[in-house]
Amino acid sequence: MSNAIFSVPTPVNEPVLDYAPGSKERELLKNELDRLSQIKIEVPVIIGGKEFKTGNTAEMVCPHDHKHVLGTYHHAGEKEVELAIETAMAAKEKWESMPWHDRAAIFLKAAELISTKYRYILNAATMLNQSKNAYQAEIDGACEIADVHYMQQIYSEQPPVNSKGVWNRLEYRGLEGFIFAVTPFNFTAIAGNLPTSPAMMGNVVLWKPASTSILSNYYLMQLFKEAGLPDGVINFLPGRGSQVGNPVVASEHFAGLHFTGSTGTFNRLWKNIADNIDKYRSYPKIVGETGGKDFIVVHNSADPQQVAVAAVRGAFEYQGQKCSAASRMYVPSSLWNDISARIKKMLEEIKMGDVMDFSNFVNAVIDENSFDNIVGYIENARKSENAEILFGGKADKSKGYFIEPTVIVAKDPHFITM
Repeated sequence: MSNAIFSVPTPVNEPVLDYAPGSKERELLKNELDRLSQIKIEVPVIIGGKEFKTGNTAEMVCPHDHKHVLGTYHHAGEKEVELAIETAMAAKEKWESMPWHDRAAIFLKAAELISTKYRYILNAATMLNQSKNAYQAEIDGACEIADVHYMQQIYSEQPPVNSKGVWNRLEYRGLEGFIFAVTPFNFTAIAGNLPTSPAMMGNVVLWKPASTSILSNYYLMQLFKEAGLPDGVINFLPGRGSQVGNPVVASEHFAGLHFTGSTGTFNRLWKNIADNIDKYRSYPKIVGETGGKDFIVVHNSADPQQVAVAAVRGAFEYQGQKCSAASRMYVPSSLWNDISARIKKMLEEIKMGDVMDFSNFVNAVIDENSFDNIVGYIENARKSENAEILFGGKADKSKGYFIEPTVIVAKDPHFITM
């Protein structure tokens, strides 16, 4: 099989659908939202392609309507983790010895399913369980998940033949064990990428999805199987962090961590790995992206309209629940009145509410803990002499976890929001 065929863009690289009023795409997404809203899903632990129902369950809810239960999911425990390790290790030799272009073919098929059959399912599940608006869900759930381009690039990189009678060649193989993929709630794409990227390269994976994004992640697991991923290559282990994480990193076969989430959780995992270092058959690779936010520094030559648009969209798309979200802005006093007036006008036009109303730009934050944490900062500013709430500041969790887009002017560079 020629490597050249993998240079063709995958279906996932199609333009983002805009779901304009009256469009066929909008109708299809609305229909899927209605369908998923009216049923209750029971999500099992999935090990080696088999479903396990532990009886230790929790509910999946809509953050924008937290009394609306979308279904339940089963928690994995130590017994399920041990079985998943055993199953993954049994699948490892056959999977890593498969030619890379055959592995790529499976994920190209998954990309096609994501952009066609599963497109509206993934987008609707992301909207309902993670409270993303239609545009954000489309960018995330359909357009950022699968790509084999870098896999092809890695395998094509070879050292030059630089000595007479010598052929230098580099071969790639999986790590000496399994990968533990821990994925966040805020991007369905990252939930797909963290387990699949090491799997593409011949590794076997234990995947612990975030408890607040189980619905879309479960459908990802279903489509991987439909695409032809062999049983045991990726094992789906929803559950509490310590109940899954502790037995995973205690295993001698633990070979790598692929993580996106909070800094605190990542630090705890890293310390746990260090405590178990003598048990492992090899030194594990640790790859993590942790919590953090962006800042904006405005030069006095900047265009006030461009700054205002960047600030509002950067700070408040998906309720600011991204590591790329703008959380701080430094503005010359000569431009502040103009920029702040433009921000105010935009915030007055922004609608907040249920994802089922496509005109709502802002939806709910992910859960009560997140709501309480954010409101704590707002209340701190409200009571402080060193800060002023310029816009927003209201919050209500009676139906959903809604917080107005809020702008705080800090009068002290060391104030807590800074």
